[in-house]
This record gives sequence, C-alpha cells and structure tokens, in this order.
Amino acid sequence: MTIYKSEAGARLLRERYLGALRAWPVPHEEVRVPTPAGETFVLVSGPESAPPLVLLHGSGSNSAEWAERMPELAGAFRVYAVDVIGEPGLSAEARPPLEGDRYAAWLDAVLDHFALARAAFLTSSFGGWLALDYAIRRPERVTALALRCPIGLGPMKKGFVVKAVLLGLLGEKGRRKSVAGALGEPESSPIVEHQLLVAANYRYRTGPFPVFGDAALGGLTMPVYAVAGAADAMVDSATTKRRLEAAGAEVDLLPGAGHYLPDARDLEFLTRAVANGDFTG
Repeated sequence: MTIYKSEAGARLLRERYLGALRAWPVPHEEVRVPTPAGETFVLVSGPESAPPLVLLHGSGSNSAEWAERMPELAGAFRVYAVDVIGEPGLSAEARPPLEGDRYAAWLDAVLDHFALARAAFLTSSFGGWLALDYAIRRPERVTALALRCPIGLGPMKKGFVVKAVLLGLLGEKGRRKSVAGALGEPESSPIVEHQLLVAANYRYRTGPFPVFGDAALGGLTMPVYAVAGAADAMVDSATTKRRLEAAGAEVDLLPGAGHYLPDARDLEFLTRAVANGDFTG
C-alpha cells in the first residue's frame, strides 16, 4: 500500500517539498543513494573538511524540517540531511519492520555511500528513535547523539490518542485543535497548517514504537544530549528525561513546550563534543 492517500495528495506534498528545496538557504548537493530499502534522498551541505553530521527528521516530515537551521549547521559541519524512507520526502516508500536491524542496515548503506566510518546525529522525534536504534546496534559508527523530543523511551500518552479521536469527530475545527495541541503551537501557526495538509494526504505509521530497554540505553558509549517539552501531549517527557539521565545523557526539559521545540542547546552540545573528540568521520 502506498504511504499516500491519493496520487493527487502525493503530488501536492512533493511539489511543496520541491519548492522548499528550490529555496534552500545554503549551497548544497542533492544525492540519491542506493540502499537495501530503496533509493534514499540526501541533501549535503557544508565544508567537505568539516566534521560529519547526519540529520534525521520526524514522522510525517522530510528534510525541509531543517531548512531554517541550515546556515548555522552547515557553518560548523558537513551536513547530510537524510529523507527517511517511508516518509513524505523523496526517498523510497519502504517501511521495514521496526524490530530487527533493517533500519540499521539502511543507515549503514547511507553512511557507506559517503565513505563515513562515523558521524554525529541530530534528530527529531521518530528520527531520534532511528538514531538511538542505530547507536545501540552500531555504537562504533556514532560519535554523538543530539535528540529533540525522542520517542522510544517511554509509552506514548494514551490520553492524547483518545482526545485526538474525539476531536477528529468534530471535523476541520477539531483536527486543527488536535494538531495544535500535539505540537504545542497556536491553531493559527503555519506549522499547524502544514501538518494538517500532511495529515490529509499522508498515511502515518500505525502501532506502537518499540521502547528501548535499560540495558540497551546503558550500553551507549557516545555523548548524548536530549531536549524535550515538559508539556508534550504525545510523549511522557519526564520518563524520557529520567531514563536518559540514568544512562548518562544530558537532558533539558523545556517548561511549557510541546512536541515542537524552539532552538535549544543541541548545536552547542555537538560543537563541544567535536572539540572533545575525534569526529573526522
């Protein structure tokens, strides 16, 4: 089954993304990488001699999520913004099972294509799950993790799902209220508007995301930083903070913030990690 609800919806979301790429704020290369899961689209920016940084966006998104931050990121790193497979970007629609190492093998192929033995990762939401899974399975290839609202560290809030279903019964107004509540943004926000458009045309993943065990998290050997919203309606951020700190990570919990976060200390953390270690890739 296609990840889109209609061919017209797929074209609409693709055209919006292509428009964002035409307005990309820094010089870049657009690379299509062959992988076991299908072709993967990667935007490459920044000096070739800079430390490598892989970006993994959240569910229902693509690398345009990082556009506003690219000038600062590409000023410090060689940045590889990856369109996650099975999401509304320009990569293959494949969705391997989350159990097992299929996603790790996919990321292996991406890093191998660019001859990256190791890289740091900056991620958002589902991208954080992917990066944690990769770091647990391939610790020798991950130099640092910066996670924004990561999932997979505690159960998703059940009350959010129930509320979303009930609000969805109220039509457009209810759906707008639901999305705004999930993101922690005003209903009039352009971010809410965009996510409503995505939800109308894209089939999100269903089913729970596997939760990482304490032993797996305790085995992380690289520096880890996470930031989460204290008012996140979807994710139990207090559990995220508790479990990651127990594993030795630095964690910021932002008061009043939801699942959509303002800029935080992730770049400062990554820059410091580069200064303290070998991040040549």
